[in-house]
Amino acid sequence: MFPFDAVLTDFDGVLRHFDHAAQADIEARYGLPLRKTAFDPEMILPPTLGHVTEAQWVESTVAALGGGERARQAMAEFVEIAFWVDDEVRALLAKAQEHVPVIIVTNAMDTLEEHIDRLGLTYFADDVVSSARVGVAKPDPRIYEIAAERAGAAPDRCLFVDDRLPNVEAARALGMTGIHYRSLQDLAEVLG
Repeated sequence: MFPFDAVLTDFDGVLRHFDHAAQADIEARYGLPLRKTAFDPEMILPPTLGHVTEAQWVESTVAALGGGERARQAMAEFVEIAFWVDDEVRALLAKAQEHVPVIIVTNAMDTLEEHIDRLGLTYFADDVVSSARVGVAKPDPRIYEIAAERAGAAPDRCLFVDDRLPNVEAARALGMTGIHYRSLQDLAEVLG
């Protein structure tokens, strides 16, 4: 018997990964603090909550970097950095999906659906709870409640997986079983 009624999983850092070396290379070539600027909480929160689009976030980041063609080109390269699916994580989640719903719960922008489609995951998850679509972001308790509701499971019957410990702790505070994902082994120990 499967020990949970639903698996709720983060997207970035668990299922999807970015080329961080390429991000660092772009920063070095342009001499601009792209990651620090683009992911500053005041910069990243509006698109994450769906208040602005990814395109507007890019423009805001370009402006915060001083504007101009150099900043614009750096951000254009930055948002096109390659990303991929961890096939081993996908396989573990697919195995769990034979028993229970698997819901992606992610802090994302309005382009998430396009990215999921590019990765061939459009029909993978049973549902996707995107912060940009529901207007709340992890670690706000409401996003976990929305995910559990969509899964048709009580929070204390949900497994929640995330690479950010504050997000895991927020899920645990609602009674969920939380896994702080750092490697495949963390997930395999529970879903293996």
